[in-house]
This record gives sequence, C-alpha cells and structure tokens, in this order.
Amino acid sequence: MYALLSIAISFLATLLLTPYWIRRAVKANLVGEDMHKSDRPKVAEMGGIVVIIGFLFGVLYFIALQTFSSLSTEITLPLLAALTTILIITLIGVIDDLLGWKIGLRQWQKPFLTLIAALPMMVINVGRSQMILPLIGAVDVGLLYPFLIVPIGIVGASNGFNMLAGYNGLEAGMGAIILSTLAYIAWQNGMGWVALIALCMVFSLLAFLVYNRFPARVFPGDSLTYAVGALIAIVAILADMERVALILFIPYFIEFLLKLRGLMQKESFARPNPDNSLEMRYGQVYGLEHAVLLFLKRCKQRVFERDVVYAIYGIEAALALLVIFFQ
Repeated sequence: MYALLSIAISFLATLLLTPYWIRRAVKANLVGEDMHKSDRPKVAEMGGIVVIIGFLFGVLYFIALQTFSSLSTEITLPLLAALTTILIITLIGVIDDLLGWKIGLRQWQKPFLTLIAALPMMVINVGRSQMILPLIGAVDVGLLYPFLIVPIGIVGASNGFNMLAGYNGLEAGMGAIILSTLAYIAWQNGMGWVALIALCMVFSLLAFLVYNRFPARVFPGDSLTYAVGALIAIVAILADMERVALILFIPYFIEFLLKLRGLMQKESFARPNPDNSLEMRYGQVYGLEHAVLLFLKRCKQRVFERDVVYAIYGIEAALALLVIFFQ
C-alpha cells in the first residue's frame, strides 16, 4: 500500500504540474525549436524539473511513512543520499539547459560537474564491494568501490543517457523501460524499496510522456536526462545490478561510439521534409537514431519521428526481456 500510494503521488504530481510548467515556460521564453517539424514550432523546455518534483514527492512520502509509522529506518540514509544526488545533478542539468544552450558548456565540464553529484552516494559507502570479474571470479575491491566504481557509474550513466536524445518522447520512454526492468529485478531479488524509487521515477516519466510524446508540447532538457541516468546507476548500485544496467545501456554505448566517429561534433537530428517525414542529415551515420532511420527507410517509403522512437524503444525492450529471462 505504501508503494502504491507513493507511485500514485509521483504520477499525479507530474501529470497535474506539467501543464502549468508548459504555460510558465512559454511565458518566460524558455522554449526550443522542434527540429523534426518542418515549421520548427517553439516548444516549452526544461520539463524535467516537473518530473523530478513528482519523483521527490513520491519518495519523500514513502520515507515519511517509514519514519512516522515506526517501521525500520535502516533504508532512510541511502534513500536520502540518493535524493541528494538526484537534486544536485538536476541542478547541474538546469545550469546546462540555461548556460549550455546560450553560452556553451565544454565537453570536459559536464562529467566534472556531474562528478559532484556522486559525492552523497560515495560518502555513505553504498553497494557491495565484492564484484564478479570475468575470468577471475569474486573480488573484493574494498574502498575502490565507493571512491571509484560509484562515481564512474553515476558520471557515465548520467552523461551517457544524455546522448541518446532529441526526438519526441525518446528520453522519457527509454528511461521508463530501463527503470521498469531494474525495478522488476530488484523486487524479484527482495529489494522492494529500491524497486519503489525506480517506479516512482517510471510513473513520473509516464505522466510526462502524456505531454512529451509526438507531437511534443514540452521537452525534457538536461534536467531530466542527467537525473534519470544518475538514478539508473543508483538503482543498479543499491540492488547490486551493475551487470544488468550495463546490458540495458548497450544502445548508449553504441551512440557514444557513433558520436566519436563524428568527433562528438555531429548531432543526432534528422532533416524534416515538408510532410514531416525524415531524411538523413549527413552522408554518414553519427548516432543510433541515424542508423535506425537508415534501416527504416529501407523498409518503408516514408519514415517519421515516432517511427524512429518506437524502433529504439523496441531495441531497449528486447534487451529488457533478455536480462529478465537470463537473470
């Protein structure tokens, strides 16, 4: 019952607050062009702030119930550390949305700033230091885990999740699929409270998708992508699911490698036709979105933005079923 109420609060808070944010963002000129529409409509930006608010409401409600109903408070410290990391990285995302868009943050600044967000999880020494390494077996890495593995995971996941983006509904949908999978496995392994924080974000993302799906009325911004990426790493660390998270992150590794091909300078956007069907923007593939678009164009005459998004959803869903089946 606690879990259901917390999840419901996250969903309803995001669902009800997002229209208000859209109006306020447009009025404040916090808007961006929808690059895959021929008329380039202006769309409200930084909607991730509302998703994080909904997520926080749900998790804080659960913490309050745990505290005031005299249940065990053993999980309170890691929960509060996780929330602190999410809040710090959301703030960094907001800075990136504002300064990065208008002034420009350098590539090296982004991982450095997101490293700061990992500190709350590092100082409480979360996770298990014993890891299973290929060809070696179980190894206790000791303090290397909180001071090396944890920050690498949070920085890598937050920045990696931020790369596969820019299409209506893509970021929120991918986050929902990945976190739903991690929540299910955590629940199966007896880590219900970890599953809960993942599901609070999942349902906040689903509520946000009502407004972010094609044709989007609001964009998530880096305030969402950094936070969702960091939460994926946090959930994996808390429930000892690092290997599962790595498999679910395969599309992001592919995106990173393809971005390297363009020296991190090429964008993943396509070029819209007058009927809003999409064409390749470059002569080469510089992102997973480009690869999917190129494949779909060999299967059908006209490919639209949502076709690309649904195809990438399908790739992620296949990976999710794979890890669930073989866990």
